[in-house]
Amino acid sequence: MSAKNLEEIVSLCKRRGFIFPSAEIYGGLQGIYDYGPLGVELKNNLKAAWWKSNVYERDDIYGLDSAILTQKNVFYYSGHESTFIDCMVDCKVCKKRWRSDHLIEGKCENCGSEDLMAPRAFNLMFKTTMGPLEDKDSYAYLRPETAQGIFINFKNIMDSMSPTLPFGVAQIGKAFRNEITPRNFIFRVREFEQMELEFFVPPEKAEAEKWLQYWVEEHLAWWKDQGLSENNLKLFLQPREQLSHYAKATVDILYRFPHGFEELEGISNRTDYDLGSHTQGQAELKITASVSINRDSTGKLTVKDPSGQHFLPYVIEPSAGLDRGLLAVLTEAYEEERLEGDKKRIVLKIKPHLAPVKVAVIPLKSNESALVEKAKIVQRSIQSMSIGRIAYENTGNIGKSYRRHDEIGTPLCITIDFDTVGKSNNRSNHNTVTIRERDSMKQTRIQLAQLNDYIESYFK
Repeated sequence: MSAKNLEEIVSLCKRRGFIFPSAEIYGGLQGIYDYGPLGVELKNNLKAAWWKSNVYERDDIYGLDSAILTQKNVFYYSGHESTFIDCMVDCKVCKKRWRSDHLIEGKCENCGSEDLMAPRAFNLMFKTTMGPLEDKDSYAYLRPETAQGIFINFKNIMDSMSPTLPFGVAQIGKAFRNEITPRNFIFRVREFEQMELEFFVPPEKAEAEKWLQYWVEEHLAWWKDQGLSENNLKLFLQPREQLSHYAKATVDILYRFPHGFEELEGISNRTDYDLGSHTQGQAELKITASVSINRDSTGKLTVKDPSGQHFLPYVIEPSAGLDRGLLAVLTEAYEEERLEGDKKRIVLKIKPHLAPVKVAVIPLKSNESALVEKAKIVQRSIQSMSIGRIAYENTGNIGKSYRRHDEIGTPLCITIDFDTVGKSNNRSNHNTVTIRERDSMKQTRIQLAQLNDYIESYFK
């Protein structure tokens, strides 16, 4: 059973070092969070799983890491300057500010008043200045999405990699949106990370529809592989009036978060909107290495067909929020179990490949030098296998150590005891260790010489 409410997840994240409110010692910064020692491990593991699936396991997708600071013309021609807008309203009574589409029945969510100001348009992009002077020409944007970095590098990728349609470009990176009302922990924030893929296909309706459905199925299956249950996932076809300015069609993968079903990932048919807009922008600005650009001839962001004619490909975009994905994984994995004697344990039944700590090595007693030394040797040996973070735990209380690692999702705990170092009367158990499995709490005794093979097989 996944977490019943968001407070359980927030408490766990703060208590165990997953996520902290940013600048908390100064009162915090709304909609901004810092990832702690375990949170950054989980985040990196989720990114690695996405990259492995979408780049390493395919031969038709290339990676990119584009800049966060973005030249202003990029978002002028992409349409974000004029359309990346929410409507906000202010409550005249309590002075709170809200997105108008978040208000239920036209009432202030804070005080319930219906005495609200008229909605006002609000552009979500963060603007900043570059250089020593601040004037109308010195500004740039913090990107609100990673996608435009892919589109403006389209020709560079075509020239350097010589791909053929269909092909894709993948990117994971920070994005920034000046949300009017950040909410629900890391679900809606002002600084976040995206995992985006722009997949370029022939400019035909049937091709676009085929690849849209393909990526919906692929990424729905991928989220299940990360541990999300089918019962907590569903698809939602966005109605036309809700589509982004660039989209012809969008299918959302929704997840049952503690606050309800909401978007985890969107898969959109962006047609040739973006490449066409930037091609038009280059023509208008006459920015080109040699000749002027237009959509009908040697378009800089076009592809040649076998006859030598230039055309703009369509693009299918799966776009997922990494922070939302992490919240979904935590929600799904969180369990509170009743044990014998009316005891309970909190356990994160997270997939082993995502676990922040893969293995914990624990000496039975913290003040026995032989056990401590052997535990450190075993820890270093497993760490050399490069499967992820291997923890050395020396609290002196084996029960509390198990509970702590249950709570942070560590799949395996290895106990080093007197049998391990040959200081027990049971000679048949010398040079053995105890492996304790998180979900079942089952304990198995194996030869120390077999330990690395056991762990390699477990995490394969």
